[in-house]
Amino acid sequence: MNQPPHPQPLWVPDELFKAQSSEEQLRKFINNRHYLNLGNFYDLHTYSVSDYTFWEDLWDYLEIQCSVRFSKVLEEGKLLREIPRWFPGARLNYAENLLRRNDDTIACTESNELGHLRHYSFRELHERVRSMASAFTASGLKVGDRIAAIVANSITAVVLALAATSIGAIFSSTATDLGVPAVLDRYRQIRPKILFADVEVSYGGKGIDLIPKVTEVIQDLLNHGLQMAVMLPSTLSGSETAILNCPKTMLLSKFLEKGDNRSLTFVQLPFDHPGFILYSSGTSGKPKCIVHSAGAVLMQPKKDIMQGLSCRAGETFFQYTSTGWMMWTFMLATLSIGGRLILYEGSPFYPSLPRFLRFIHDQKVNYFGTSPRFLAEVKRQGINPLNIAPFDSLRVLYSGGDVLTSALHTWAHDAFGKRVCLYSASGGTDVCGTLLSFSPTLPVYPGEIQAKALGMKIEVFDPNGKNIERTGSPGELVCTRPHPSLPICFWGDEKGEKLRATYFDTYPGIYCQGDFTLVDPQTNGIVILGRSDGVLNPSGIRFGSSEIYNIISTRFSSKIEDSICVGQRRPGIDAEEHVLLFVKVQPGYKFTAQLEEEIKEAIRRGLSRRHVPAWIGEVEDIPYNVNGKKIEIAVKKIVSGHDIEPSATIENPESFKLYIKYRNLQHRTRTRL
Repeated sequence: MNQPPHPQPLWVPDELFKAQSSEEQLRKFINNRHYLNLGNFYDLHTYSVSDYTFWEDLWDYLEIQCSVRFSKVLEEGKLLREIPRWFPGARLNYAENLLRRNDDTIACTESNELGHLRHYSFRELHERVRSMASAFTASGLKVGDRIAAIVANSITAVVLALAATSIGAIFSSTATDLGVPAVLDRYRQIRPKILFADVEVSYGGKGIDLIPKVTEVIQDLLNHGLQMAVMLPSTLSGSETAILNCPKTMLLSKFLEKGDNRSLTFVQLPFDHPGFILYSSGTSGKPKCIVHSAGAVLMQPKKDIMQGLSCRAGETFFQYTSTGWMMWTFMLATLSIGGRLILYEGSPFYPSLPRFLRFIHDQKVNYFGTSPRFLAEVKRQGINPLNIAPFDSLRVLYSGGDVLTSALHTWAHDAFGKRVCLYSASGGTDVCGTLLSFSPTLPVYPGEIQAKALGMKIEVFDPNGKNIERTGSPGELVCTRPHPSLPICFWGDEKGEKLRATYFDTYPGIYCQGDFTLVDPQTNGIVILGRSDGVLNPSGIRFGSSEIYNIISTRFSSKIEDSICVGQRRPGIDAEEHVLLFVKVQPGYKFTAQLEEEIKEAIRRGLSRRHVPAWIGEVEDIPYNVNGKKIEIAVKKIVSGHDIEPSATIENPESFKLYIKYRNLQHRTRTRL
């Protein structure tokens, strides 16, 4: 039998590039320390997932700063046996590791779509964190308290995160475009003691008044443990003019006056002390509050950025993100390397895409993190990036949040210049890092992720728990060995029951995130085929159907009897996933264009513009199983072109036929990320 031709790589590192990479330096470091002969990335990865000593090696190579060294690498965990306790005995502080520099080198550059630009040195950042932390302490905040923020991607957001972790508090942020119900679904659970909020932002050239939303959030949270709310200066004018009609609310300037001139100190805490709370997409019920240890959010992203991307001190890292995405928390680790962060708030399409691309060049960005949706929009607009700017400083483009198709990968690699490496990766909120990552010593193949992340023992399982990755067949992506960035708990899940059910029940005792995956036998590259559950993922913005259902049931119960919300991505037709919302109206009621617009507006106000489905329409029936659960995955597959045979567990199997005709829907391309 003739073998298929070997795929051609898009990019191959030259020997000098390999030799200068941090990955190569780590390999030599481990060889010299242990008298080993690890010859390449695959040898290094095998060592990293077979000997826990790797994590001690990594600790030392990354120069994790601590006041007390750990007694051993790991020991049995207290909550779940699947989640061990890492580096017991160690005492360190997340913020101290990120603020190791205290000089005039630029740490952060803040910009928005209006062209406002400001640089902040490490010395200025250090002073701002000191002032904020002093005010925290004077306000009675202490270790373990939750500090929440509805905040733009700005220097203030960075200062809040670092000041919170410097005193041992737990930081949690949401983007400014998240609706009131979605914010409350998150913050009611974690009961923050203090909330910071922006009052005015700009997106797409329009000023957005956040005061009504923020007022409603504060008034509600005052009944859920909130002790104080602080209003931030306008991101447009920089002025402090908003005084809400709420008790226990003050301006930032007044809050900072609570502090004094005491020097910045860093509370020394265990490696697994909670540092950040991120949120699941809320597929079934309210979003899960995923608690990550400060040590893990330091170590794993620093590994990915320093080792995988080979980012160095003085280089510039630009991740386009909001404060509500895990990539915002992830990117902060760049500061621990001594790199510069770009903090961009606003639309990349306003006033134009060429201007945004020129900004990347002008700021001498070395590493630009984006999404397939952004790359697809550049292509759709017929823009040749190299006609905009030469991108002399750009070394790496990396894409996350959604599947990067082979065709788009190839186009983007050519469009930005063949010397620029375009990586793809996969990880997520669950681990605040990568499971599948980059390697500067391996070739890049179109549509593939290069490698399993160091320290992550990734396998592909069939439904029976058998490893099938060498067959090239698709299956569930699993991680069969613990690693430090496993969540330490879900907030409020005292016994760990929800945590185990979420990650360890599909294959008992083995971490399963819910990605449908295959490994290419010829290249060893990994291809993510999509979610194996019902999480919606338009343009890389993941959210759960339950958030849509909550809006429908709350606002339209008199008009809509039931609804089902699924993603549609048809091979060869859809470059990205589109969200479809099917509604079953109440008897005697008609589905009209006016009702459709009312639903869109309710979702836009209650959640965000990004949550509005690409298509909303009427359906006669919605499939359920005998246990009363909507069959979202089956509907998703049907509208994406797959033929599904109803199982015996379906209560109304005839309903499947109703969705076949929606395979031919036409969608307009969106331009909002």
